[in-house]
Amino acid sequence: MSLRHRRVALACSLTLLALFGSPGARGQETATGDAADAEMADATPLDRAAALPAETPADIVEGTLAGRPITTLTDALRYAYWTSPVLLAQRSSTQSSAWGVAQARAAYGPKLDYALTYGWTKDRFEIAKGVFLRRSGWTSTATAVLTQPLFTFGRAFANERGTRAQAAYQLAVLRSTEQQALLDAVDAFVGLRRTRAAVAIAADNLAALTRELTDNRARLAAHEVTATDIQQVETRVELGRVQLLAAQRDAGTAEAAFVRMIGTRPGDLAPPPALQLPVADLEEAYAYAEAHNPLIRAAQERERASRASVEGAKADRRPRLDFQGTAALLPYSAGFSNYSDTLRQTEIKGVVTLSGPLFDSGERAARIHAAEAANDADWRLMDATLRENRATLAGAWNDWQAQTTAIDNLARAVDSAQKAYDGAVLQERAGMFTTLDVLQLARELLQARSAYNEGIAGAYLAKAQVLAALGALDAAWLLPDAPRHDAAQDAWRVSGKADVPLISASFRALDGLVEGSGRPRPSRDPAAQTHAGPAQMDATPNGVISPEPLPNP
Repeated sequence: MSLRHRRVALACSLTLLALFGSPGARGQETATGDAADAEMADATPLDRAAALPAETPADIVEGTLAGRPITTLTDALRYAYWTSPVLLAQRSSTQSSAWGVAQARAAYGPKLDYALTYGWTKDRFEIAKGVFLRRSGWTSTATAVLTQPLFTFGRAFANERGTRAQAAYQLAVLRSTEQQALLDAVDAFVGLRRTRAAVAIAADNLAALTRELTDNRARLAAHEVTATDIQQVETRVELGRVQLLAAQRDAGTAEAAFVRMIGTRPGDLAPPPALQLPVADLEEAYAYAEAHNPLIRAAQERERASRASVEGAKADRRPRLDFQGTAALLPYSAGFSNYSDTLRQTEIKGVVTLSGPLFDSGERAARIHAAEAANDADWRLMDATLRENRATLAGAWNDWQAQTTAIDNLARAVDSAQKAYDGAVLQERAGMFTTLDVLQLARELLQARSAYNEGIAGAYLAKAQVLAALGALDAAWLLPDAPRHDAAQDAWRVSGKADVPLISASFRALDGLVEGSGRPRPSRDPAAQTHAGPAQMDATPNGVISPEPLPNP
C-alpha cells in the first residue's frame, strides 16, 4: 500500500473511532495516534520537498531538507525569499488575482451553453362530462444557446479595469511582503550575531570578575584587603553570572527567531556585507520612495480599483447590445409534443437585443454616489500613505545616520574603558586603587562594549530600514545575480488565458471607447511638497559598517 493510501486509511480509522468509539477504547486511540506519527515519520524527503514551489532553486530545496546551517547573509536572504510561508502564500494570492483579470476579459467573448432533457409526462383531459382523454409518453430535447455581448457601453471594460487594479494591488502587497520577509531575515541574522557577541562580552566580564575575586582572596590572605572588598567582588561575580545567563537566554531566543524567519538553523555567522543605497541624500530618497515604495503603489492601485467601481456603477445606467443565438431539437407530433419522440422539430433563432434601465427609484444614482465617496476615501488614504512613508523614511534615515556616526565614538569609548580597567588592575596591586574603583571600571567597560555591540547592529538594521522605506529592500537590489520569482510576468501571462482570438480584442476596444484614463491620480494633499529634512549630525558617516565587535586585548 502506498504512503498516500495508508494516510487515507488512517484518516478513515480515526474518523470511525471518533464516531463509534467508547470510553474504554482510549488505549486503542493512543495506539492509532502513535501509528499516525509513525506514518508521518515515514514520509520521504521527496514528499516533503513537494511543499516548496517547483521554481525553487535545487540548492535551497536540498539545504532545507538537510537542515544545512546558514553562515552568510546572502544565503539567509535566499532561503527567506524562497521558503517563507507568508511570502509563498502571498504569491498564491497574487496569482489568484491575476486569474481574476482573465475572468473579466472573458466577458468580451462568446459563451455557448447547452441543455439536454429527457422526461416522462402523463396528463388526463376531461373533454366531455365524464369523458377523459389520457396522454402519456417519453420525450427528449436538446438546446444550444450562443451569447455574445456586442456593446456593453463600458460595463465590461470597467470590470476589467477594476480587476486589473486589484491584481496590481496584490502585486504591490507581494512586493511589500517580500521586503518584509527580507527585512526579517536581516534582523534575524544581525540580531543573532549581536546576541552571540553579547554572550562573549558577558563571559569576558565574568572571567575578569572571577580573576579579580581570585586576586582579592590572595590579597586577603596577605592582609592587603578586607572581607568587605571580597564581598563586593563576590556580589559583582554573581551579578555577572546572571548577566551571562540572560545573554545566553537572548541568544537562544534569537536563534529560534532565525529558524522561524529563514527556515533553517544558523552556523557560524560571517560578517554581513555593507548595504548600498540607491540614493545619495534624503531629498533623493523622498523622490525614489514615491516611485518605488510598494505601500504607496498599493494605495494608488486601491484608488484605481474603487475608481473603476464608479465607472461600472455609471455604466449600469447605459443601455447594452447583445446577440443571442439558439438552436433546439424538440419533439413534434401534431400538438402532442409532450408525449412522443416520434417526430422531431428543429428550431434556430438569432436575436439582437438592446436593453437598458428606464426607472429604478434612484437605486443606480445612490450606488454611483456611494462608489464616488468610497473612491474619494481611497484617494485621501493615498495621500495619508505618502505622508506616513515620508515620516518613516525620515525617521529611519536619521536613525541610521545617528547610529553610524556614534560607532566611532563607541569604539573610542571601549578602547578608553579597556585601558582604564587594565591600568586600574595594575594600580590596585600597587595599592593606588581600591577594589571598588576596579569594579566600577569593569562595569563601565561592560557597558561600553555592550553599547558598541548594540550600536553596530543597530546601525546596520537602521540602514536596512532605510532600504525598506525606499522600496529597495527587494531581491532585485540585494540579490541581483540570484534567480527570482517574476510575479509580474506570471500575471501578464495569465491575464489573457480567457481571450478568444480577434473577438475579445475587437469588442474590448469598442467597449473601452466609453471609459476614460485609468492612470494613477496625483496627490491632493496640500502638504505634498512639505517634508522633513535630515537631522544635523556632528560627523558625516562613510556608510561602511563593520559588524565585528571590538576584539579583547
